[in-house]
Amino acid sequence: MRSFSPPPLLHLSIPLAALILAVWAQVPRGASGLDAADEWLRDRFVVAQAADTPEPRILVVDIDETSLAAHPWPWSRERLAELVETLIGDGARAVALDILQGEPGDAAGDMRLAVLAQQGPLVLAQLFDYEQRPQALRFGRPAGGTASAAAGGAVPAYGFIANHAGLARAPHVGNIGVRPDPDGVLRRVPMYTWFEQRRFPTLSRALLDCCAAPAPAAAAAPGKNDGYQRVPFSRSLDAYTVAKAGEILGGQVDPALVAGRLVLIGSSSLSIGDRVATPLGRSSPGLLVHAAMLTTLLDQQAGLAPAPWPGRLMAVLFASVVVVLAGYTFARLSAAVNVLMLACASLTWLMLAYGLSVHDPDFSVSGPLLSIGFLLAVGVPFHWQLAQSGSRRLLDTMRRYVAGEVVDELLRSGLKDPLAPRQLQVTTLIADMEGYTTQVEALPVEEAARLTTDFLDCLTRPVLENKGTLDKYTGDGLVAFWGAPIPNDQHADLALDAAARILREVAILSAKRVRAGGQPLRVRIGIESGLAMVGDYGTSFRSIYTAVGDSVNTASRLEQAARDFPHDVIIGQGTVGYATRHRFLSLGRHALRGKEHPIELYTLEQPA
Repeated sequence: MRSFSPPPLLHLSIPLAALILAVWAQVPRGASGLDAADEWLRDRFVVAQAADTPEPRILVVDIDETSLAAHPWPWSRERLAELVETLIGDGARAVALDILQGEPGDAAGDMRLAVLAQQGPLVLAQLFDYEQRPQALRFGRPAGGTASAAAGGAVPAYGFIANHAGLARAPHVGNIGVRPDPDGVLRRVPMYTWFEQRRFPTLSRALLDCCAAPAPAAAAAPGKNDGYQRVPFSRSLDAYTVAKAGEILGGQVDPALVAGRLVLIGSSSLSIGDRVATPLGRSSPGLLVHAAMLTTLLDQQAGLAPAPWPGRLMAVLFASVVVVLAGYTFARLSAAVNVLMLACASLTWLMLAYGLSVHDPDFSVSGPLLSIGFLLAVGVPFHWQLAQSGSRRLLDTMRRYVAGEVVDELLRSGLKDPLAPRQLQVTTLIADMEGYTTQVEALPVEEAARLTTDFLDCLTRPVLENKGTLDKYTGDGLVAFWGAPIPNDQHADLALDAAARILREVAILSAKRVRAGGQPLRVRIGIESGLAMVGDYGTSFRSIYTAVGDSVNTASRLEQAARDFPHDVIIGQGTVGYATRHRFLSLGRHALRGKEHPIELYTLEQPA
């Protein structure tokens, strides 16, 4: 059966498809399975990268369970105003209150908060809704923001939950509305929201703008997360200084802890419920998101933010290198080595992506892994199949010189290098046509070639059918041996079986030629057994699996001696000694060329 040989373009299509996958992965698109893989991998990076290095610029004031035990919720506006005034009095740069106040409360407290929001460094919170609902949310009165005829990279909102009208004149109000990813994890926040021709900043941006001249907001780059900015979560919650709201109200906090810091007031209490899923945990305080974003803005302001790198370009370049390398190694190395190479490439990319993810928040970190996975799932099996096909072709070729049963046994033997030279007991058979030159010199070339082929068929078929190894052809004859590459205790008997069969095959061919008016044919065969070095011999240019030794030389001399006998098969003493199921006729002792002493010669005894 002819082996499948794929067209050259098919070899190129696999690496090309892998490269196309790597490029496609970097194209912005909607939510997909690849995005989910990207986010999962980035979350692992975030957890590993989040540092607990203290953040001295921010103070988180937590209305925790102990504060609620001392001052049960809900708190009056007077208490909230007192908390803010205490923090400002202790030297806070600005204070953000991550608590909505949709309904008016106690009048005196509302008045104090309104004055603090209008005249002091107090940032209030409001929440915008980014979902289109049958009944849009409309509660309270939005405040702050700047007029804007177009979104300009801000995220459009469709509803809101804001503070009551008494706080609507506050100039600094930050949005706390968010939209988690499809898996429920909050990874991005809308830095600016566009609603009713106005742009509103997020809470962290509003807090930073409250105590400094507002910086112009850069338009968000278009992409799959248009208008949203990834929260780096560069610090863990432990990195932030946290003060309990109850202790501040009780005067138990050193003012030095507050002085010069930006303050975020919120709650981690489960009873209030300001908890969100983030890459750092399934139930993180909402304050952590604002604190992480504020850290990022402060780093950008101070020039400490990681420099932007072209993550998409680097991912495609890395995938290109892997694809080119795979295109070279797949056809030259084993499947196991290629799998190991791809595994190493995956680990290398993970290390590169780990560092690169800090510098580029939106490139596909799993894109090169998708490309590598395709090479692993398609490229490796494809080239393994090609290698198997090549091996089958090689085995088919080998079966032309070695009996099929020997090839199968050789494959089952599990020998590390079955063709390496070894010293074995073998029986060598050498045969050729007597008077070959006389037979063919008067024939046309085509007939001479056909005679040679037919004669070699008569010699070869019995050798292979009796589990012999075809060493080589010698023009009009051949050399074969038994007992290698797989040792066989019956090597002598098998060689003698082959010789008897050769005699019958040649007799049939000779009779056919005589009937056609040609000359009769005679085959001369020499057989001897003994130790020989058997293995793959040759040079870097060419090699052959052959047998070398005295018994091989003797078999050659016996074949030559057959011309002096009326017998077609001349057998040496070694073969007679190893044979167990054949009968022999002694021809006496004779001297052979190259032998110092005469040796006993034999031929097969013909049945009566």
